[in-house]
Amino acid sequence: MRPTPADPDAWNAYLAEGNATQARKRVAADVLLRDAVGRVLLVKPTYKPGWDLPGGMAEANEPPEQTVVRELREELGLEITVRGLLVVDWVAPHGPWDDQIAFIFEGGHLDTAEELRPHDEELSEARFVAWDRARQLLRKRMRDRLDAALRAVDEGRPVYLRDGRAAW
Repeated sequence: MRPTPADPDAWNAYLAEGNATQARKRVAADVLLRDAVGRVLLVKPTYKPGWDLPGGMAEANEPPEQTVVRELREELGLEITVRGLLVVDWVAPHGPWDDQIAFIFEGGHLDTAEELRPHDEELSEARFVAWDRARQLLRKRMRDRLDAALRAVDEGRPVYLRDGRAAW
């Protein structure tokens, strides 16, 4: 007989068993930040080749929008406000990795004339670059997300991708 909410201890044990056997998703969360002239902020991680949008991997039970706030504080010393969702990308398993959900949030425009400097060992560089240059510097997966983020800004609604491609 399956437990019911009328028996809270048995019900919670039943739910915990289901929770332990269901799939877990890795979650990545990045942010689109631009400067006063519309250039996009890119960062250069030390732990992998190439450039990325600022952000990172969510910690256990951390909401994705809080992930970008935490990551920008830790890595660049920036306090940002998330202004909305731009992109959700379901990323298929690849190499040694299981699937993941990747988000890009709107961060608006950063009004700072000072040069951004990494605050921890995970980044070697941060800079604002023009859209076309950003597209050249980013790997295909992130370039596809950046293109979708621009489309989301233009259309005023989030874009859903499946492995970097529009799902519909």
